[in-house]
Amino acid sequence: MSRATKTWTISLPPKMVKEAEKLARDENRTKSELIREALRFYLDEKEWQYLYRYGAKKAIEKGFAESDIEKLVDEIRTRN
Repeated sequence: MSRATKTWTISLPPKMVKEAEKLARDENRTKSELIREALRFYLDEKEWQYLYRYGAKKAIEKGFAESDIEKLVDEIRTRN
């Protein structure tokens, strides 16, 4: 049977540790919860960046300018 979580050992600069510990205390959460949330935000941001780059690449391939996108979205929404 495997555990639902895995343990990591990480190294952080002392100032960052102090700030993270204070934030966790102020928000009444564990350091693990704080780091998990920070990593979730980071991973979400990376996914959005990937999607944006993919969309920009496809728009260039199709010959659309970024300024055309809002107009196209509005057209599609009014059709439905």
